[in-house]
Amino acid sequence: MRSIGSRAALLHLLVGTSVATLALTSTAARAEDAPAAPAEATQAAPAPADTGLQDITVTATRRSELSKDVPLAVTTIGGEKLDVLNSSGLDIRFLSSRTPSLQIESSFGRTFPRFYIRGLGNTDFDINAAQPVSVVYDDVALENSLLKSFPVFDLQNVEVLRGPQGTLFGRNTPAGVIKIDSAKPSDTFGGYGSVSWATYNTVNAEAAVGGPIGGGFTFRASGLLQHRDNWVTNTSTTGVANKKLEGYTDYAGRLQIGYTSGDFDALLNVHGRGLEGTPRVFRAGLFQQGSNNFSPGFDPKKVAIDGYTSQSLSQWGADLKLSYHIAGAGTLYSITGYEKAAVESTGDIDGGNRYVFPALGLNNALFPSNTGGRSRPTEFSQEIRFQSDEFGAFRVQGGGYYFLQKLHYDEFDYKFPATGNRAADLDADINHADTNENYGIYASVEYKPVKDLTLRAGGRYSHDRRDDLVSGFSPFLFGNALPIRTKASDGYATWDVSATYAVSPLVNLYARAATGYQGPAIQDRVTFGSKPTAARKQTTISAEGGIKGSNADKTLRFAIDGYYYDTKDLQITAVGGASNSARLLNAAHAVGYGIEIEAEARPVPPLTLTASGSWNHTEIRDPNIGVSPCGAACTVTNPVVGGLAVINGNPLPQAPEFVGNVTARYGVPVGNGEAYIFTDWAYRSEINYFLYAAKEFRGRSELQGGLKIGYTIGKVDVAAFARNITNQIRSISAIDFNNLTGMINEPRIIGGEIKVKF
Repeated sequence: MRSIGSRAALLHLLVGTSVATLALTSTAARAEDAPAAPAEATQAAPAPADTGLQDITVTATRRSELSKDVPLAVTTIGGEKLDVLNSSGLDIRFLSSRTPSLQIESSFGRTFPRFYIRGLGNTDFDINAAQPVSVVYDDVALENSLLKSFPVFDLQNVEVLRGPQGTLFGRNTPAGVIKIDSAKPSDTFGGYGSVSWATYNTVNAEAAVGGPIGGGFTFRASGLLQHRDNWVTNTSTTGVANKKLEGYTDYAGRLQIGYTSGDFDALLNVHGRGLEGTPRVFRAGLFQQGSNNFSPGFDPKKVAIDGYTSQSLSQWGADLKLSYHIAGAGTLYSITGYEKAAVESTGDIDGGNRYVFPALGLNNALFPSNTGGRSRPTEFSQEIRFQSDEFGAFRVQGGGYYFLQKLHYDEFDYKFPATGNRAADLDADINHADTNENYGIYASVEYKPVKDLTLRAGGRYSHDRRDDLVSGFSPFLFGNALPIRTKASDGYATWDVSATYAVSPLVNLYARAATGYQGPAIQDRVTFGSKPTAARKQTTISAEGGIKGSNADKTLRFAIDGYYYDTKDLQITAVGGASNSARLLNAAHAVGYGIEIEAEARPVPPLTLTASGSWNHTEIRDPNIGVSPCGAACTVTNPVVGGLAVINGNPLPQAPEFVGNVTARYGVPVGNGEAYIFTDWAYRSEINYFLYAAKEFRGRSELQGGLKIGYTIGKVDVAAFARNITNQIRSISAIDFNNLTGMINEPRIIGGEIKVKF
């Protein structure tokens, strides 16, 4: 805990420095402003001509290109839309359902997001679980899900790359990539500050400042503070759980220093985060037996739990990006990343305070279960990449990549009834020391045989090595003798080929085939009779094709694609069930296919509309695989053979068939400024929480809406906003081993915001 405190002090210093720098530099800027021109020389500037929708530039191919020229399905969120969606103190989960085929959920709250693209993801809540969606933050791939939760603030944009990205982004990307790019230093001084206050004392404060330092150096400092009071009351009169829950204080800072000298560029990025709060609240007996409706008496603002509850996180990292342009050849890049975190999270897993059989009804469980852990992931990565200039009809890029993760974590289990002395109540302490090492080499080539046709092809070889050591003590080992060491090692070559054809200067057709790879995985839980298990590598082959373009006056932009994939040896984790065991398995196949559509329109200059959606079909194909069904009194709808639910033909977990979202912005001049209204709506259809199907554990469809009404004058914006404006409460996940436990979404938040740019 001492190390967490010292890191927290460092984070406070980093955020404080960012805010102080903002205040000082803005004062200096005002002092240096040139005097105003004489009144008689001042003339009103003519209104700029309306040029329609602005072109979208993406870096999905590791180069800056127009989105319509990129031969893959990619969605960009930036500017005002990103600011609106990321309001009211939300974390990265705000992106869920905001682009086609994307879902994000967590059973840990703000510290462990799980991503799903086109249905491919991993519901496993274990700290060492591998995910098939990579998060690349400022060109550094983050592997551990605890690190993937770093807050999104002061951003340039977010890109969602759908489908395998095995060549340019590497292994563990068979489903796609979430690419996040922060705003970079520039040689123009400027910045902003914003603060909002909302329901449950929700505070979202953000500030950034940047500009030239001199001698070729530039800087950008930014900081974020998010807070919410505990808004859920614990009605239990027994136990040791906190009486108020679901609050947090989350703060982060980032300092970037850039340097340019001729053909050489360097960018140093130092960042950190601290979080104090409560873990995800589990709600015992949330579902009525035989349906997915909530039990009578359910109140989102109340729960009854009796176990220990706590959560804290300290994270910091640094990355260095170097580039040197070699005249007549290309640019050589070096990207070095280092990330480290210390996380503690403990929750009342049964979610109740009454223990009865059968465990039906609100707050009822079969038996108490209070678990937690302390995790310390450390990741180092190094990439060297060469990107050529254009040589006639050719462009190439390629490089090498190395990644090393050290993960140490402890799993705790507490006695019941608890005495209030955590050390004395500790009933189990399982220690894990894991190593995950990967290296890869890759190359990609682009060729234009004729003016309107672009061909691309690439390949990558990746190799993974994992080594897990389990030690410690637990009364629930059931025959396991510790320590236990498990190893796994394998490699794979991935590739992609694509073609883009310009039907006209405004419309492109594209087709793409690609493969993806997820390295071998290890599941190393040992309690309740579970034994460490390893799964073979998971591979995906995919094909997609589409059309992208706009109309002549740029009042309409669109993208439509269709895709198909087949994932072989799908890694799945069968968790929970009557024995609360965990097994890592390979299903023979999982297939998915669907259609994705995006459109943006400006029918008249004051009005901007966006809409996107997807239809996704996913299916597990393995007639010989079965998993343990629920230990609770749930209603399983799959055949049960030999105590195992047959999951052949089931959709993938957390994979809705339909996803859709729309936004609308309308602004009109009022006085010397603009009054505007912005609304956004996101929908997803029903989902399965687990590999097997049960009536209680099928999430109902969800429709979330937001609204922002504001006035902008000069560089000042004042607005009122609401998130989840209909206050629709839905269960987003569940726990099945003990009772009919579920977790719910964020409540309605209403507040006001002011933002100042300079």
